[in-house]
Amino acid sequence: MKNIESCWTEVKGRIKKTLPDHSYRMWIDPVELLDFDQDHLELSSPNDYFIKRLKDNYLLTFKEEFSKLGVDDIRIDFKVSSKKETGSGKNNKTSDTVSAIPLVANRSKQLELPGLQLKFNNGRMFKKGFTFDDFVVGDNSNFAYSASLSLAQGNINGSSILYLLSKTGLGKSHLSQAVGYHIIKNSQSKRVYYVTAEDFTNEMIFSLKNKTIEQFKEKFRRKCDVLILEDVHFLSGKDATQSELAVTLDYLLEADKKIIFSGCELPDEIPKLNDQLRSRLTLGLVTEIGKPDYSTRVRILKKKSKSFGCKIPNHVTEYIAQELSDDVRQLESGLFGVAAKGQLMGYNIDIELAKSVLANITNVKKRISIESIKKLVCKEFSLSEEDIVSPSRKKRIVKPRQMAIFLSKKYTDQPIKKIGTSFNRYHATAIYSINAVEKELKQKGVLFEQMNYLSKKIEAGKL
Repeated sequence: MKNIESCWTEVKGRIKKTLPDHSYRMWIDPVELLDFDQDHLELSSPNDYFIKRLKDNYLLTFKEEFSKLGVDDIRIDFKVSSKKETGSGKNNKTSDTVSAIPLVANRSKQLELPGLQLKFNNGRMFKKGFTFDDFVVGDNSNFAYSASLSLAQGNINGSSILYLLSKTGLGKSHLSQAVGYHIIKNSQSKRVYYVTAEDFTNEMIFSLKNKTIEQFKEKFRRKCDVLILEDVHFLSGKDATQSELAVTLDYLLEADKKIIFSGCELPDEIPKLNDQLRSRLTLGLVTEIGKPDYSTRVRILKKKSKSFGCKIPNHVTEYIAQELSDDVRQLESGLFGVAAKGQLMGYNIDIELAKSVLANITNVKKRISIESIKKLVCKEFSLSEEDIVSPSRKKRIVKPRQMAIFLSKKYTDQPIKKIGTSFNRYHATAIYSINAVEKELKQKGVLFEQMNYLSKKIEAGKL
């Protein structure tokens, strides 16, 4: 029989050749040989969840690879081990250690973990399924995925900051949450705060009004191990929030905490951002997620259909991937529509059914443009196209203009800078318009009803 230690090294090498790089780094690379004898092997694992995944997905693979090397009928067990404990046999002894910081539940931490159920006590909920395991990696996202996984497991070449850049619906929120989810799963004592830039702003304003700003500072500066801040472009023009966040980031960086930003624009392209904050946003690695190519879209659809619990024929999946190419959300919408119509109406899931469902999505998408939205808003508010792009500050023109800019961002994939130019407005003014509409929408007043009406017209293709 070969030496078990050399066999283990060879087994890992063989498995590495058969798995995608990200899967190997996620599940196999961290596993170490702890102890062994002729018919028994003990391997390390960081936690119970990790052990479950290894047993479910890789235990048989381990045994098959050992068998190929002449090691048959070996029993493999896993043991939770926070450190790499290498053993060269039963005679090896390891000293017991006690953590300097007791690993007890801390009320400040974001998630409690009874078994595999997640309970949130702070910030936003992580969306179910937004894990590394559920992310479909393609050429468009491989770098962003690898960087996110590296940060979750340690750091990125010494850096603890990551900026995820992409348009809406391409996966930056998925990866942001996957980092937090992975960290909490593997270290329950870590305090992970997951908030949007708007959440941070609102909480700061609330703290100022209620004279609890010191508690706010304490929470984000000293009680946070990992800060995940989404939609940083929202901070444009918000001077007080920018100053507070910049100081908070200094505290976190000094303490070597992990920070993940996400946004639709590069830090250098976000207008009305002070130099202090901009410099901190650019300290780490910036990774962009692009549109998925055809083969990646097919794999996304297959994974989604499995999670939906429905069987979609391959030729239908390929047709959907061919027709819908903008983003992952659009793919999900098309897939769900096909599956739902087939189930509810009792139809066979075939190309004809897919065509009938996707027709609404693709035809409407082809007709939606900045110009078509501009014309719709002008018609509904009895304005001329000259009015809506004019320098006029009259209220009857300003509000419809802001609404048209907001709708252009929502329903087209054009960058905000181009949308602003289309309305003869600076980039910063376009962002201000979008933020103004978002703020008023929350009041659910007249503008809320008007936007619902316009959105329904756009989505129905009545442009």
